[in-house]
Amino acid sequence: MATQTDLGVSDSVQGSGLITVRCPADGRVVGAVPDMTAGQVHDVAQQLRAAQPAWEELGPRGRAKHLLRLLDWVLDNDKRLIGLMQEETGKSWGDAQVETAVFVDTVNYFTKHAAEFLADRTVERSGAMALTKKLRVFHRPHQLVGVITPWNGPLATSTVDGIPALMAGAAVLFKPSEVTPLTWAEVVRGWLTEINGPPVMACVTGGGAVGAAVVDEVDMIQFTGSTATGRKIAARAGERLIPCSLELGGKDAMIVLDDADIDRATSGAVWGGLWNSGQICVSVERIYVEDKAYDEFVDKLTAKVAALRQGMDRAGSFKTDIGAMATERQLNIVEHHVTDALQAGARAVTGGNRRDDGMFFEPTVLTGVDHSMACMREETFGPTLPVMRVRDEDEAIELANDSPYGLAASVFSANKERADRVARRLETGAVNINSVLTATMLLTLPMGGWKSSGVGGRNGGAAGLLKFCRQQAIVTERFNLRSEPHWYPYRPRMSRLQAMLVRLTGAHDWRRRLGRKGKNREG
Repeated sequence: MATQTDLGVSDSVQGSGLITVRCPADGRVVGAVPDMTAGQVHDVAQQLRAAQPAWEELGPRGRAKHLLRLLDWVLDNDKRLIGLMQEETGKSWGDAQVETAVFVDTVNYFTKHAAEFLADRTVERSGAMALTKKLRVFHRPHQLVGVITPWNGPLATSTVDGIPALMAGAAVLFKPSEVTPLTWAEVVRGWLTEINGPPVMACVTGGGAVGAAVVDEVDMIQFTGSTATGRKIAARAGERLIPCSLELGGKDAMIVLDDADIDRATSGAVWGGLWNSGQICVSVERIYVEDKAYDEFVDKLTAKVAALRQGMDRAGSFKTDIGAMATERQLNIVEHHVTDALQAGARAVTGGNRRDDGMFFEPTVLTGVDHSMACMREETFGPTLPVMRVRDEDEAIELANDSPYGLAASVFSANKERADRVARRLETGAVNINSVLTATMLLTLPMGGWKSSGVGGRNGGAAGLLKFCRQQAIVTERFNLRSEPHWYPYRPRMSRLQAMLVRLTGAHDWRRRLGRKGKNREG
């Protein structure tokens, strides 16, 4: 995700006291949050640690009761939260509303399944030493989990990481981007003051120094953001010997084969590439279309993009489709990628310019692009759809894999076997067939990046919760023996019996089971 936690439309000086948050659509001030110090982060972390044991002791069903009350509160306040999110991000109302659905689905899923996921697990015995043992695995949460999130999804991103961590029994220290801190700070305020939830989640605000302080305080870190920042966090986590999970940048490819439903493929490209103004890690960032389908695809795509309504609409009106860019820096990156492509011979068949009002960039379709251009190689994170003509599926796959990123991809084809064949050859953590973005939003599927797109993953059913836990191996005795045969002192007769037992249970032919040499296996 091409997001920086120390850049944006907020006005801040580290330690100055307040961070002012402005609306990207018109520049007006919409709120302010404290610009905290490392010492304040430490104090908050200590308070969370003190509250965590009682939270863990509640068990998954007890914790679920509190989180379902938070779900009720979010639904009761959804229009206010969506409005707040819209003001600090510049999203359209429709784009912002999607994040509420993510919150509802995540809370319902993990509160329903946490007891099952966290249940003690009995493990099958293996080997002679285990014959008299009962083997189990317990799951214990990391006491304090840190969740650092970017500016593009202020409600959804904190939700998909924070809710399973809380249901695991951890206390959670959230650090939202200083560009868009208001929405999640309000959710935490609602938890603490309106539903009187246990003090096991907190929101600290500030720039990069506050994020670094979080990494230094917690027992496990979940980060979503740029690859450059992710590398720094991974290095610090390595120094502290704490686990980290990193969801980083993407340059997701869409492959459109010549037998695809072009109407569906173009509609998917529009939403998958331009939702949230393209500011999402798994947005469609480059499109490869087989030669026979290329002209029809470009014509229909151009018409649909040109018809989009851009702007920040009033609450609940759904008068626009996509909104503003969140930061001036990101707007400049988008403009640079488009200008670079046009100067190298590409063509903007619709859009191609930043608007004069607010931080808007026109939804843009680029043709005549190739891999020498920044728009096809670097993460754009904006409302652009570069489309490249390819000879066949082999060339499409080769180009799709020609990237340092590997977060997600899409394949459109009417032939299921052909689509599966292409999907299996793509070097990416998820592939949507005849759809876009969906794999990211399905909680039972793992979401994890390959290559420079991340380490670890989120979601994936039980794995999405258990990653916030430590496994504890428990061995108990099935029989009350005075001693173990392999304990001191060694006795010849008992030692020989043990050697015979090892052969009887471990060898694969009767000659070796009886202590004789057997024939070597062929192959």
